[in-house]
Amino acid sequence: MRIGILQTGDAPKDLQADHGDYPDMFERLLDGYGFAFRTWRVVDLAFPLDEEQADGWLITGSRHGVYEDHAFIPPLEALIRDAYAAHVPMVGICFGHQIIAKALGGRVEKFAGGWSVGATPYRFADETMTLNAWHQDQVVEAPEGAEILATSDFCTNAALVYDDRALTIQAHPEFPDRFIDGLIRTRGDVVPEPLLQQARARMGQPNDSERIAERIAQFFLQPR
Repeated sequence: MRIGILQTGDAPKDLQADHGDYPDMFERLLDGYGFAFRTWRVVDLAFPLDEEQADGWLITGSRHGVYEDHAFIPPLEALIRDAYAAHVPMVGICFGHQIIAKALGGRVEKFAGGWSVGATPYRFADETMTLNAWHQDQVVEAPEGAEILATSDFCTNAALVYDDRALTIQAHPEFPDRFIDGLIRTRGDVVPEPLLQQARARMGQPNDSERIAERIAQFFLQPR
């Protein structure tokens, strides 16, 4: 199955030597499921010809806000709507989660309640999973047709599913603790220090990123 990674931002340069860029992290996360990957740097306006150039799409995180005025956002929203209409499956992570919601009629805001950083528990139906988070923006109003898959005390719409067409997650299953530590060092100046201290203290706890990777893979691979 061909997965097209739509890259909407870059990992900090100082961290790329150890971790690679965002597409590298997703390829590691989904290794072993038989996927082939190709990346389009949509942040630089490098777009696929149409929604059929991949069997499924994965939209990465970004330091940009989906409500900001960036040239790549309108064509990305158009591609999302085309893929949705054509039933080409999409997975969105953080910014990807938010831009899919916005493109389909939801609402995203810079959350007045502040930031979520580091290991965070999320309620998925009758179980709780811990994933790393790094965000202030969030989906405050889900689009019509979206079902809430997970919530947290900080984020009501923490994961959404749109029948068999889209699966979106606010947290970062692709971020290991070492990368969160690097973000604290390189981008932590925008986050209140008490939250950074809490994130440091939670490092090393069990993390459910592999279980979420399996869910993502199953979502892509399910018959349609």
